[in-house]
Amino acid sequence: MDSDSFVIPAPRIASLAVVGTDKRFPVRRIYCVGKNYLSHVKEMGEDERAPPVIFQKPADSIVEDGATIPYPVMTDDYHYELELVVALRSGGYNIPEIEALDHVYGYGIGLDMTRRDIQLADIKRGHPWEPGKSFDQSCPCGPIRQAEEIGHVDKGRIQLMVNGTIKQDADLELMIWRTPEIIARLSQQYRLCPGDLILTGTPSGVGPVVPGDEMVGTIEGLGTLTVRIGPPAA
Repeated sequence: MDSDSFVIPAPRIASLAVVGTDKRFPVRRIYCVGKNYLSHVKEMGEDERAPPVIFQKPADSIVEDGATIPYPVMTDDYHYELELVVALRSGGYNIPEIEALDHVYGYGIGLDMTRRDIQLADIKRGHPWEPGKSFDQSCPCGPIRQAEEIGHVDKGRIQLMVNGTIKQDADLELMIWRTPEIIARLSQQYRLCPGDLILTGTPSGVGPVVPGDEMVGTIEGLGTLTVRIGPPAA
């Protein structure tokens, strides 16, 4: 459909750059996996035997590498969580774990930015995580690197620095659920589709940022993601 087919201007399609091509990766949904590193489960005081939590962020919460994002509304405790991003080229229901990686287009670096005070209050009330997780500009992501060029990413250093100081430092091998397991489990709950992103969880070391801070995330083989925090949103 063209723009004349709608009664109001159509929203733009969220997308990410793809390394090695001028074409972009269109984003349909963003699935997030919580509590997927044992060290992070322990630092949050959660039950280490409980399965990881699944929640979503809106596609238009994506922010690209190099951006400055405003400090969000309704929080005094704004946290970073560095994560491996999996980008899907295909999908379906009930994908067998052994076939899961066939559906992966590529990998990237992402930040699950979190209004921690809101999230913790909702956890105590037994409410969903979305108010603390799914807000404007809450999902900075770097460019996607194609799996056919770099292979499938299942190990390697994952590190976040804030203002030059290392805050998170771990290895992807420490994920409780690995990428094929995550895809298989998600496909039992949702029809996965081309354009879906999956943020696979964060290691320990999460903490707050304030206006003026610079975050630099790296994952071995995937480059870097740099994001700065600006003044509070108007």
